[in-house]
Amino acid sequence: MSMFKSFYCIDNNNNQSKGGNLVNMQSRLEVEELDYLTKNFHLSIKPLPYSTDCIRSVDLLDGKKCASYLDELSSVLRSPSRMITASQFSKRYAFLTLTTGLYAMTMYNKGLDLGIENSLLESSVTHNKSWSTRICAPDLHVTEPAAGKRDEWRNETIRNLFAGHLAKLWRSISETANIPVAILWENTAVRLYSLYEKRMEEGANSQENKRIQEDFEYLISKAPGTVFGETDNPMEKFYFPACMTSSANQPVRIRKTCCFYYKVSANESYCSTCPKVVKKHE
Repeated sequence: MSMFKSFYCIDNNNNQSKGGNLVNMQSRLEVEELDYLTKNFHLSIKPLPYSTDCIRSVDLLDGKKCASYLDELSSVLRSPSRMITASQFSKRYAFLTLTTGLYAMTMYNKGLDLGIENSLLESSVTHNKSWSTRICAPDLHVTEPAAGKRDEWRNETIRNLFAGHLAKLWRSISETANIPVAILWENTAVRLYSLYEKRMEEGANSQENKRIQEDFEYLISKAPGTVFGETDNPMEKFYFPACMTSSANQPVRIRKTCCFYYKVSANESYCSTCPKVVKKHE
């Protein structure tokens, strides 16, 4: 039986210009930029054939559709509960959306419209029963900051991605799967930290390094909670210096919440940053 079979719907008519005088609307992704985002973060601007399993991201705001999606995914992941499935899903979804949008913002100085109404989640199960996904944005709009307006543009780019997309989805999933929203936000934060502390630094030039430092600092310490759709900044809440532990051979940032990866891992292995591992070795 095909996964997520009930959700084949895509709207290509939302093609509105946004941003006012904060942005230069005459912008696009270069071929090599789109190629990098496609290969590394699984971004697509063209939907796969009609028979592909897919769901509009906005449909996951509907409790019944969200529950149906998570329950079908539970069987694929061999997850023992909807809550544990929701945690694994949020990690993957944050990777697909957050890393794509923030990488483009910082490394290319370009904003991608990955609004929840413009995003389509395409899924498949590979021959070895693993879950494969990509995010499709059929009406992808690209912006660049107007001269002297990068801070304001960055704020709106982050707001659209977090408050306008992830925060809405996390609230829906939290209610549907009875999972603390703090777990979903820490799953998100872990992806953000890794993106800025590891991936972006690879081959970055001096101008890019400056943006990496400035954008990361803004995201984890200066951005108000409102741009994330929250009262407080959730990226700041989970950030603290990495430290040495008896269970790791290099400094790690131990999580405050458990993502329950060990519940779906084939060998019941724990994440290297799992707080439960630290407690076992204390």
